[in-house]
Amino acid sequence: MSTPIQTIEHDARDHDTHDEAPELPVDLDEREYQDALIGLSQASVDRHFDAFIDIPWDHPDFSVDPTDERWVLPQGDPLGAHRWYRALPLERRIEIGLWRQSNIMKVGLQFENILIRGIMQYVFTRPNGSAEFRYLTHEATEECHHTQMFQQGVNRIGQDVPGMPRWLRRVATFMPWAASKFPVAFFIGVLAGEEPIDHTQKRILRDADDMPPVLRRIMEIHVAEEARHISFAHHYVMRNAPRLNRRDRFITALLFPVIMRVLGDAILVPPREMREKFDIPEHVLKELYWDSPESRAFLSELFADVRMLAEDSGLMTRSSRWVWRRLKIDGRASRFRSEPAATFVDAERAA
Repeated sequence: MSTPIQTIEHDARDHDTHDEAPELPVDLDEREYQDALIGLSQASVDRHFDAFIDIPWDHPDFSVDPTDERWVLPQGDPLGAHRWYRALPLERRIEIGLWRQSNIMKVGLQFENILIRGIMQYVFTRPNGSAEFRYLTHEATEECHHTQMFQQGVNRIGQDVPGMPRWLRRVATFMPWAASKFPVAFFIGVLAGEEPIDHTQKRILRDADDMPPVLRRIMEIHVAEEARHISFAHHYVMRNAPRLNRRDRFITALLFPVIMRVLGDAILVPPREMREKFDIPEHVLKELYWDSPESRAFLSELFADVRMLAEDSGLMTRSSRWVWRRLKIDGRASRFRSEPAATFVDAERAA
């Protein structure tokens, strides 16, 4: 009989202006889109997780020890790689690591709560026989398990973290409404919530040799299922953005980078409560997320996949390209989804 640690290792191996908006063909291959949804739906049936079956919360190896050095933030987390953090005493780095990982999970479950409500709003309007209805209901089910998984992780760590910035928590009530009124913009927002967490967790899983088992298991499950959710959002935007009228496409193109930057910051940037609790200097945050060459490189890599989507779906216009650059999230688009960072960096240097 395999141990929880062996199960983790096994699963880790298993997943690894009007004149500026171009006229695109609206006759995208509908059969291809439907086949993609059917495939994603079947994948949800074949491989899915339950927060209280697939994580042995009560196993001793999965307990949270507040003195465990494995809670020190890894290099894959921008804050964990910063010299200010690395110079702190070990006990302080562990304390910050526990709070940081807990808050990222809290932000994740809050975003997924918004997504679930938006999905339910959207599928209410789908006709009989809709492949979107089936797939999105699978996704909502999986996201419900993710919210339970993340909240249980927060509870086990024991930090009373807020998650999203206060302003975003206040407007969260109204965000699901956009799913039925402005679905393309809504699913761009979905990517803004999913891509940063997915990208960061993949980096941490690749770079961290020794992690607390409970944290590794949560990340592995999330990354495995989030691949389907991100794939659907890419397919949806690719199919539907060219079908927007010229005005809506122009506006959506301008909003695309704004949505990415605002919601990406909500996930990545430590909230005010964390900055105050741990006396994180303002210059550290500026270096990490705005001003330094390292932060620009990180943000460029982080949003490479969605820039590719903007290019391919006709949402990268002259005006919107300026907005991407102004928000410091521009750069070369990925050549394919989830292009490895090393390949991406090499191509950037060659260019």
